[in-house]
Formats: sequence, structure tokens, C-alpha cells
Amino acid sequence: GTLEDQIIQANPLLEAFGNAKTVRNDNSSRFGKFIRIHFGPTGKLASADIETYLLEKSRVTFQLSSERSYHIFYQIMSNKKPELIDLLLISTNPYDFLYVSQGEVTVASIDDSEELLATDPPNAVDILGFSPDEKVGIYKLTGAVMHYGNMKFKQKQREEQAEPDGTEVADKAGYLMGLNSADLLKALCYPRVKVGNEYVTKGQNVQQVYNSVGALAKSMFEKMFLWMVVRINQQLDTKQPRQHFIGVLDIAGFEIFDFNSLEQLCINFTNEKLQQFFNHHMFVLEQEEYKKEGIEWEFIDFGMDLAACIELIEKPMGIFSILEEECMFPKATDTSFKNKLYDQHLGKCSSFQKPKPGKGKAEAHFSLVHYAGTVDYNISGWLDKNKDPLNETVVGLYQKSSLKLLSFLFSN
Repeated sequence: GTLEDQIIQANPLLEAFGNAKTVRNDNSSRFGKFIRIHFGPTGKLASADIETYLLEKSRVTFQLSSERSYHIFYQIMSNKKPELIDLLLISTNPYDFLYVSQGEVTVASIDDSEELLATDPPNAVDILGFSPDEKVGIYKLTGAVMHYGNMKFKQKQREEQAEPDGTEVADKAGYLMGLNSADLLKALCYPRVKVGNEYVTKGQNVQQVYNSVGALAKSMFEKMFLWMVVRINQQLDTKQPRQHFIGVLDIAGFEIFDFNSLEQLCINFTNEKLQQFFNHHMFVLEQEEYKKEGIEWEFIDFGMDLAACIELIEKPMGIFSILEEECMFPKATDTSFKNKLYDQHLGKCSSFQKPKPGKGKAEAHFSLVHYAGTVDYNISGWLDKNKDPLNETVVGLYQKSSLKLLSFLFSN
């Protein structure tokens, strides 16, 4: 395909794997992106590239009640391509799969079967340069993520140790990932961890195994998404001379939901920084320019000093640094993290407040006064989200997988 075709075709593919329905937007991009279109000396289209930021991988295993996971799952289950249902050993009913059915499973404004043809038209793979094997690999790993959510574990009698509760689902996931399902289950229930210079086998309780399965599913999906972006960029980079570019930045806007977690803090922090950059350029520098040119001008203060909130988040002993520090302590908990935040900031910093959630509202642990409003944050699970540990024994199996794509994604 021509460069124009490739640029246009990249969009539905990235949207299928990176966009989802949220409370406010049926087709919300859950990753940031900066797209540059480069032009040569004569003004002719020369090449393009896409840089992405922070795919919201928590959505792969969990959705709020009025939201949905990434479109690709529902596109596949639309049965527009029945061969995919057979290939992935799945059904056409999203409610058969825990990871993709915690919120809504249909979106009024979206026809998933039509969208599947946009993601994967008969010739799209040729346009973007994915090989037939890579394409099958992408589908297989997407299916494996769905099966991961259905694996069941139970507690062994009289001990704090998990064991598989049936192996049928693991067999399907293992088949799709090109690995032995018995090895997979053993690695999940009895991972080998490095202690000093040697490896020891460590038992896991049921909750630890479920956490581990979720982390592996999220990591697999995220690595695959980032690899697709790299592959698309290889196609869009023509090596032609470039002189000018037009860039478009598309990041998640400011978010205030009923329940705000670490992802919302990261998104809102980014918006806070961008707003500060924008204000500085538009208002401060612009007015200094007027002064230089001797224009009669009353200096206006737009009251947009966002530094207090930004510093509270990023300075030493700010929210991020306390989170990092707590992650170093094996005994740290959500409560110890909250107490440290309170000791450090409550009553000392006007941007940091104790939340006052109304009746029937989600529980929250602290509030931040952002430029766009006050947001209540719930810190449950932030330490785990930040550490994001992967079961290294399972990663070792991935690296030896007979599915080329999977072994490549985890090779480093």
C-alpha cells in the first residue's frame, strides 16, 4: 500500500487494541499518542511515526460497570469471522469470559462486526506489513488473555497453598500460547524465585495466583500493543528526506470519575503539566513579547499557577516519591502508604485534602485540588500497580514458547 494507505490503516488497528468505551466516550483512546507526519523539501508526504504513552493495561482484567474492555475482544466475538472463534477456542458470548464482561459488553454506537473488518480488512495486513504468522499470533495472544481470566484455582486442604481447580481452561491458553499447560500451572502455583544465589520454589495462596495471572495477562497485551506500534513505525519510516512535520498530540483529557485510581492520577498529572506549559507559552511569554515590542499592555495574571499541585505530586517526598519509597518496604500496605501521605501533606499543603465523599459515593483516601477541579483518589492496590511484579517462572516459559510472537515479546 502507499504511505497514505498505511497511515490511514494504522488507525483502526491501534483503536481496536487501544480504545474502549468509558463512562463519557464510547470510543475513548486509552493510551496517549503523538503522531508526526513528515514532509520533504518540496512539501510532498515523506514519512510518519507514532509515539505512544501509557496504555491503560488495568482495563485488560477489570472494567467499571458502565465501561468496556478493548474493542478487539468484542470484535472477535462478533462472529463476523467464524474461523477466529474456532481458532481461539472461544464462544461468541462475552459473558463466558470474566476479564471482558465486568462492565458493558455492547456499545450502542459501535457495530463490532463491521469494526472487525476495519481492523483486519482482507488486505490490511499487507498494507501494514504484518506476516500471516504474526497476524495469527496477535489473535492467539488476544484469545489467551480471555482464557486467562477463566482459569480457576482452589486452596489445598489444610494448607495455604493454591492448586488448579480443573485444567481445561489452562489447556486452551497453553495451546494458544505454544506452551505446555502443566508447566504453566506448576509455574503459577509454585514459582521459582531467586534467593541470594540460588533458586527456591515458593508456595502461593489462591489470591496470589489470581494476582499473578492478571499481571501476566496485562503484560502480554501491553507488550503486544507496543510491538504493533514498533512494526507500524517500521512501515511508515520510508527513509525519504524530511524537512517539516505536522504533529498531533492526543492524550487522555482530565479525568474525574466516581472512582479514581493511580491511572487517573497519572493522567491528571500529565494534564496539569501540559496546562502549565500551555499557560506559560500563551500568556506569560506572549505578554513578554508585547513588552519587547513596546505595545501598551496591562499585564494580566490569569491566576493559573499550577505549581502547587504539580509539586505535591512530583517533588521529593511528594505523592510519587512516597509511593516509590513504600514499594521498597516488604511490609508496606495501603494503610501505611496513606498514613505517610497524611503525615507529610495533610494540613501542610492546601492542594492535599481529606475527601468528603457524599452518601453512596465510592470510598476515597485523599483529595487533590487540580486546575480542573478537586478529585477524590482511592489508593487501594497502588503499591501492587506500581511494583507490577511478573511471575518470572512463567516468563521463562514464554521465552521458550513455540509461538514466535510470544517468545519475541518476552525475549528481553
